[in-house]
Amino acid sequence: MVLFEAIPYQLYPSSDTRLIVHLSLCGLGLLLAVITFIVQLISPAPYGKHENQEAKWGPPIPQRLGHILSDALPGVLLFILVFVFYGDQRGFANFTFLGLFLLHYVQRGIIHPLIMRYRNATVPIGITLGGLGPNCLYHFIIADHVGSASYHGNYYYDPRFLLGVVLYLVGYVINRWADWKLRSLRNVRGDHHHFPDQPEGTNGYYIPYGGLFELVSCPNYFGELLEWVGWTVATWSLSGLVWTLFSAATFVPRSRHNHAWYKQQFELYPPNRKALIPFLL
Repeated sequence: MVLFEAIPYQLYPSSDTRLIVHLSLCGLGLLLAVITFIVQLISPAPYGKHENQEAKWGPPIPQRLGHILSDALPGVLLFILVFVFYGDQRGFANFTFLGLFLLHYVQRGIIHPLIMRYRNATVPIGITLGGLGPNCLYHFIIADHVGSASYHGNYYYDPRFLLGVVLYLVGYVINRWADWKLRSLRNVRGDHHHFPDQPEGTNGYYIPYGGLFELVSCPNYFGELLEWVGWTVATWSLSGLVWTLFSAATFVPRSRHNHAWYKQQFELYPPNRKALIPFLL
């Protein structure tokens, strides 16, 4: 039994045109990742700690609605529709990847916005659209692959599948824990009994401690990036690779900006912490 083949699936066996469209969209996704990295490296995304009240990004909409539109609409609804109506494969691997993707985006696009305590009740609609557009592109090509790739019957024994799923789940746990930790800091805002060493005048922000926060400033981004690295390995797909590169193009600059912000705001900020990847970056 062969467990490790160079390409463990067959994609569009009878449609050259569809393959060309898929590859072209992947190329567009790669180009967008490069542009995103350059733009965000120069200037941080204008929300959260880096929100620019003077910037004009269109009329405000409820923050929860904006988050749901930008993440749940492409990550849940679009993904399911493409998988069901555009794809034609219903094997073990296909359903596993569908479940893993929805595990992340039901949490991120629906549950998280409903339970999150946002600093501002509204968000400019331009910010929402800026996330919605790229997500629609990447999630379409990912769902297209997941719904259309005919994986070999023994692929669940393949080292790429096993390693990728483990990385994905470990990253998911890290991401969820870090988000919970950050949300808990907002729940005790202003309570210096819990954070006696925190200085005043930090706009309600505290230095997070514990777990991976001892090593990096943004373990939530590290966890999600690990998820998508695992996804790329498990699916062994070009669509997964360009999505991971786009995620890195977002998380690397964003974590560096957040790290610099923490160091500027807090004199006691731990000097040995990295921005995103423990001991490296």
